[in-house]
Amino acid sequence: MKSSFGLLQKQSLAASPQLIESIRLLQLTHAELHQFVDQELEKNPLLEHAPNDDGLSGEAAGPTWSGPPDHPRQGKSQPNETNTAPGDRPAFEEFVALAETLHDHVARQISLTAFTPHERLIASQLAGHLDDTGYLQASPSDLAGYKNIPPADVERVLGTLQHFDPPGIFARTLGECLEIQLRQRNRFDPAMAVLIANLEMLAQRDFQTLKQRCGVDEEDLLDMLQEIRALDPKPGNAFQSGAPECVVPDVWVTPSPGGGWQIELDPNTLPRVLINQSYVAEVSCRAAKKSKDMTFINECLQNANWLIRSLDQRAKTILKVATEIVRQQEAFLEYGVAHLRPLNLRTVADAINMHESTVSRVTSNKYMVTPRGVFELKYFFTVAIASCEGGDAHSAEAVRHRIKAMVAEESLDNVLSDDDIADRLKECGIHLARRTVTKYREAMNIPSSIQRRREKRLWRDGDRGLKAS
Repeated sequence: MKSSFGLLQKQSLAASPQLIESIRLLQLTHAELHQFVDQELEKNPLLEHAPNDDGLSGEAAGPTWSGPPDHPRQGKSQPNETNTAPGDRPAFEEFVALAETLHDHVARQISLTAFTPHERLIASQLAGHLDDTGYLQASPSDLAGYKNIPPADVERVLGTLQHFDPPGIFARTLGECLEIQLRQRNRFDPAMAVLIANLEMLAQRDFQTLKQRCGVDEEDLLDMLQEIRALDPKPGNAFQSGAPECVVPDVWVTPSPGGGWQIELDPNTLPRVLINQSYVAEVSCRAAKKSKDMTFINECLQNANWLIRSLDQRAKTILKVATEIVRQQEAFLEYGVAHLRPLNLRTVADAINMHESTVSRVTSNKYMVTPRGVFELKYFFTVAIASCEGGDAHSAEAVRHRIKAMVAEESLDNVLSDDDIADRLKECGIHLARRTVTKYREAMNIPSSIQRRREKRLWRDGDRGLKAS
C-alpha cells in the first residue's frame, strides 16, 4: 500500500441562493407571491409597482400572456392568440354581498334581551368564545372561575343564550346541539333522548340495536331519523364567518370560437413590477464617487433584474404546464369526468422538456377555470387502471365516478356488492380487484351493500306507512 497525491477535475451543479428562491416562487400561491413581491419592493428602492396601462417607461414584469413563445403548438389546445381584457371576465367580488356574521347576529340578540348589566357582561363573555360553527369553545365553570363569577349565574345566562337564533348555538357537543333544536321543536321525548345519547350507533347504522334501546319499531325509528336529518349540526355555518373568500384562478380555459381552447393566465394573479430607470440614473450619478453606495445600487439593480426574470419565467412555466394539461385532458373538457385520462407528472414534464419536480411545484395550489368548473391543477393527475381488453387505461377518478353512478342507480331489489361492482366494471373494460372497489367506495363514504340495503328497506317501509296513514 502506498499513498499519493493527484488532481481530479469534476463538474457539479451548485444551486445559488437566487436559484433556490426562483424555484420557491413556482410553488407560491398568488397571495403568497404578491406578499413576497411587496416585501421585495420595500427592500429595493429601484423597484416599483407597474401601472395597469400599457404606457410603461421602464422594464416591467407580469405582462398579459397569450402563450409562451417557445412552446410548440400541439393539437387543438392552443393558448389564446388575442389578449383578452381583464374586464371581459366576471369579477368574483361583484357577486358577494356584505353578509351579517354569526357574532354580529348574536350581539344584536344580546342587546335586545332583558339582561341585567351583570348578566349582559356574562353573555358577552360567552359570546366571545363562540366559534364560527356556533359551538361554545369554553367551559362555563372555567369561565366562572377565571372571571370570579358564580357558576350558577353563568349556567343561567347560558341557558338563555341557547334559546337564541339560529337554533342549536352555544352547544358544547353535537348531542347538545341536536337536543337544543329538538327541545325548541318540542320533540325531545325519552326515545329521542336515547337516540341522541347513542349517536355513534347512528353513525355505524346499527339500526337493530337502536330500535331495541329506544324501544321503538322500524316505523318510529324511521320518523326519528328523518327528524334528526332535518336538524343542523353546525348552525353557525349559515352565517358569513369573516371576509368573503373565494378561489382566485391562476388559469382560464374557455372554448375558442374557431375550435379548441383558449388558455390564459389570470392577470390578477401576476404581480407587475418595473425598474424605475430615471431614478436609477439619478442615484447612480450621486453614488458614482462613493464605491460603497455604488455597490449598494448595483446590488439592488441585480436583485431587481432577477425578480423580473423570475416572475416572467414563473408565468411562462405555469402557462406551459396548463397548456399541456388541457391538451392531455381535452376529452374531459368536452365530455366530463368519465373521460378523464390517467396522467402523471412525468408525461407532462417530458412533453414540455421540464423536470418532474418543476411540474409538481407548478401544480401545487394553482387553480384552473374550465367549462366543467374550477379545479386544482393536481386534480388532472390520476393513476392509471388497466383495461381488460388491453386498450387505453382508465383514470382512477373516472372509475370512482362510475362506481358512484352505479350506487346512485340501485334499487332495493338490486343493491350491488363490491364483487358485483367489480364485475360490472369488467364488463365496461375496467379491470379492478374487489378490494380496490372497497377502498374506493369507503374513500367516497359510501356504505357497504348490507348497510345500503338496510337503509333502503327502512325508507321503503316508512313510505308505505306514510301512504297508509
